[in-house]
Amino acid sequence: MNIKQIRCRDIGPFGSSGADVPDPCERQVRPFLRTPSYHLLMNFRFRATVVALMLSAAALAGCAPQPQESVPVELRVVTLLYTNDFESAYDPIPAFWRDDLDHVGGIAELATLIDQVRAKENLSFLLDAGDIFTGTLAKLTRGELPFELMMTMDYDAMCIGNHEFEYGWWVLRDAMQRAPFPVLAANLFYAGTDIPFTQQWTILERDGFRIGVVGIFGQDAATALFPPHLEGIEVRDPVAAARTAVARLRPEVDLIVLLTHQGKTAPMQTDDEADVAVHRDIEADIALAGAVEGIDVLIGGHADAGQEEPFIHPVTGTLICQTYGQGTRLGYLKLLLDPETGEVVGHDGRLLVVASDELEPHPVVAAKLASYRARFPEVDEIVGRTAERLTRRYNEESALGDLFADILLEYGQSDIAFVHSGGIRADLPAGEITLENLLDAFPFIDFVTTLRMTGDQLLDVLEQSFSLERGVLQVSGITITYDLEQPIGNRVVAAEIGGRALEPDAIYTVTTFDFLASGADLYSGFLDAEVIIAQGPEFAELLEAHFAAGEVVAAPEGGRLNPL
Repeated sequence: MNIKQIRCRDIGPFGSSGADVPDPCERQVRPFLRTPSYHLLMNFRFRATVVALMLSAAALAGCAPQPQESVPVELRVVTLLYTNDFESAYDPIPAFWRDDLDHVGGIAELATLIDQVRAKENLSFLLDAGDIFTGTLAKLTRGELPFELMMTMDYDAMCIGNHEFEYGWWVLRDAMQRAPFPVLAANLFYAGTDIPFTQQWTILERDGFRIGVVGIFGQDAATALFPPHLEGIEVRDPVAAARTAVARLRPEVDLIVLLTHQGKTAPMQTDDEADVAVHRDIEADIALAGAVEGIDVLIGGHADAGQEEPFIHPVTGTLICQTYGQGTRLGYLKLLLDPETGEVVGHDGRLLVVASDELEPHPVVAAKLASYRARFPEVDEIVGRTAERLTRRYNEESALGDLFADILLEYGQSDIAFVHSGGIRADLPAGEITLENLLDAFPFIDFVTTLRMTGDQLLDVLEQSFSLERGVLQVSGITITYDLEQPIGNRVVAAEIGGRALEPDAIYTVTTFDFLASGADLYSGFLDAEVIIAQGPEFAELLEAHFAAGEVVAAPEGGRLNPL
């Protein structure tokens, strides 16, 4: 094993407090072990490494004896900043789950934090792992605004997420033309051809340092969108696509970064980072990193599976990172590379909180956002009021879910109404409600659909709901008792419709969205239903009309989904 002393020159870690590095004469010098598996075996924190590095520098200055045979090595240092699943969360939100902050997030505040970090780093890159669309202004501008804001923030590259197909692949293809940075997906092709849908990989070069960046679109992500919006595009094997791209890039670059949008769909819940019950895993990213040699860093999206520190793959050593999404955190990863071997020999990775009340909004980003809002003054119109804050939950009944389902039931005059928890994208605040509030809570172009289903078909759909694979269905007109301790597929204990037990052979009418009726979000049970009305009004129109009716909107009566 080779052992060398190394010295640190201007590579101190970023810290919000700007704390000084400890006096290098306070501790004994620790040698830095240069082995390929060092970062796997030790998983050391970068701050501790900096102390050791400074101690070596001090030793060279005479604070401690220095072996004459040691040769100082100048490490290459690069910092990766990253986001994922921003989903047009442009304004700060109340941080009601935290006791140290009043507000968190906001794109202008995030931009300020990015600038602050960049100012402390000698060499940095800014990357995104997909899902920049959705939300009121993204919808109204057909994806134009998200790219415009990222342009102003000087992003270097991004990969495509499932929400980028929210308005159809043809809309995405047009919108991404304005991006001055590459929009990547190595495994998306026009159906029946070998023609890539978009750029597959790119090389970023700055100060002589070269990064190969590859985009990967997950096969699970393809099930989390309206199927016609992806029709004509094939999602091919991520492993094969990644292997091909990495093999081509590895000889030409200093670092390989994969941007992925895969794994289980994120829990749509405002305080998801604080609720362990809804946390997603990163198994898909771990599997991909283990199947493809040569990936230094994998930055993931789709699952919002925040990694407070990078996960280090136990076989390949790939550093796997991800934030909680919605712009509440900025991912930070500082890497030290051995210039002789090209290996990553040290890292400092963490998630920086976007503490909105402590950050001045970035003036250029804020001005651009304001200019787009000025184009659509109707979004600021007050359309109604709420008696209280109406919140969403992913794996259990929620006030906002009950409300949306009640609106569907009333319109369809059906026996039952279903709303998927993944479609509820924001809470509604207490008091005055603007059109933008409503469209942020439900930003999709989903039309009301009325179906005829048997009791058996309903049970199939309900069992899928309580698998929690895509969150529970929010309901109206039906009361369900369920037991999550039972195996998947056998969790519905009892169901009553109109005060009577659900009968397997009986026929019921159901009002829902065309999204669910198409079998999306893994609800294939709806495909067996008889369609009564394929496409009614857009749900957003019903939602606006309900609030505009004049009454203060309160949380509906609950008790519809009852766990044992």
